[in-house]
Amino acid sequence: MNRRRVHVLACSVVGAAVVALDGTVLTVAQPALQRDLHADVGQVQWTSTGYLVAVASLLVFAGRLGDRHGHLRVFTVGALGFAAASAGIALAPGIGAVIALRVLQGVCGALLQPATLGMLRTAFPPDRLATPIAVRTAVIGLAAAAGPLVGGALVSAYGWRSVFLLSVPPTLAIGLLALTTREPRPWETGASDRPVPGRSAAGRTIPDRRVPDRSAHGRTTPDRAVPGRTAPGPDVSDQTVPGRTASGRTAPDRTASGRTDPPPRTTPALTALDPLGALLVAITLGLLVHGLVEAARPGGARTGAFACVGAVVAGIVLARHERRAARPLLPPELLRSGPVVAGIAVLLAASAALFGSLFVATYFLQDVQRLDPLACALRFLPLALLMVLGAPLCPPLQRRFGPRRTATAGAALLALGVLLFSRLDTTAGALPVGVCSGLLGAGFVTLMVTATSVVVHRAPEAHAGVAGGLQQTAMNVGPVLGVATATLLLALVPDGGFVPARGAALPALAAIAALALPAALALPGGARRGTRPEPAPPRPGREPCLRS
Repeated sequence: MNRRRVHVLACSVVGAAVVALDGTVLTVAQPALQRDLHADVGQVQWTSTGYLVAVASLLVFAGRLGDRHGHLRVFTVGALGFAAASAGIALAPGIGAVIALRVLQGVCGALLQPATLGMLRTAFPPDRLATPIAVRTAVIGLAAAAGPLVGGALVSAYGWRSVFLLSVPPTLAIGLLALTTREPRPWETGASDRPVPGRSAAGRTIPDRRVPDRSAHGRTTPDRAVPGRTAPGPDVSDQTVPGRTASGRTAPDRTASGRTDPPPRTTPALTALDPLGALLVAITLGLLVHGLVEAARPGGARTGAFACVGAVVAGIVLARHERRAARPLLPPELLRSGPVVAGIAVLLAASAALFGSLFVATYFLQDVQRLDPLACALRFLPLALLMVLGAPLCPPLQRRFGPRRTATAGAALLALGVLLFSRLDTTAGALPVGVCSGLLGAGFVTLMVTATSVVVHRAPEAHAGVAGGLQQTAMNVGPVLGVATATLLLALVPDGGFVPARGAALPALAAIAALALPAALALPGGARRGTRPEPAPPRPGREPCLRS
């Protein structure tokens, strides 16, 4: 592995870990933040909601920016902005400033997250992507598991502001590292989906050599070009190349009437980014996340319902616009890819089931069994350990059994873990809780590594950023959906409380986890085909490449 790939991997892993750590330590710091800034519960809730809405609404557009302007550049802006916003929150004088800076932090996080996958896709060949993705997933699991412990220790010793200062050094370091790292070129990494005209796979320039085409009279005509053969026929240097004069200067194209055609128009950069599509995606996902969060709050069902209806309407308008746009934000070849859509569906269902189950189980352990936060975290230790230790085992499993079988086994483990959780009663000890959390960790890490690998592998390199944005969108919307579902069902069945065996929340979440099974069955089945990218469509106006 060369130095540039090491730098890209370090930026990707650390960037993803910082975002995961930031989300888990904040939950521990919110009570102290509320007391120190004299804020109410609704204001403190917006420190999380504002961040989630900003992230979810901009992830796809941020991925498109990376595809067009380079993932390392977008990552640099996101990382340095994230560091600046974190430092600003630590110095904020009031709750209003904290909320505004959390929204800014969400914007920077949206720039950072898709780039962590997009730059891996452009830096590593497709057949070597599984290992970097597994390393990234393992570090995310470690950061998520360590978040509550680190956050609790920092808040107890130094106050809530130290939690936000924790993110500043690593994001500043990786931002500066990305700033000094050159964007990898496709012919240098072997990650390109199609050959570059005039270059071989190794990046060397191929001379334009022609083979003679002999007619029936034995004369040679230089009309056909076959790579790798030299033309022994007559010299063709005197022939005029279309579009050039005999002296080599570019000649304007003229029509039959003698008029000069204007030069072809280039697509403006703003039009190529599809700003209207980006706005509609932001409105749709922002309303959806806001509606789900509001629906989970006491008394917020009506507001949440209106927001979700607005999200559906905005989604319909988005679909009509994307079908008519010349350069849509969501590329049709990406959305028509069965493996990509199936992988995103797997991630959405798995993250909703996992985080919804953890929400119910946390209240069960702390409010029903009266465990302190540290004892509760220790009950979930098998989940974190299996996520960290299981991630490196997923690439060999994919190579041996293929993504379909690997993801199906992971979905079965996840659904079984949620189902067993739903049978626990007030007398449940550490062993059954540990077994259930271990099944959750083993199933989720298998699904996350496998589905992410398929999404990144099968997406064309030109749309790697959009694919990464869709993957991160599923990973952000899924937890909100799972927690909202659990909260609504807990309110509908108040007699059950937080005891899993008496309520309807965990059985419903087990059904959501089971939805990952048909999506997993739609993933590529072959061990080899599952790791190959989708073939890129031929460029308009280009001749197909002939191979000797």
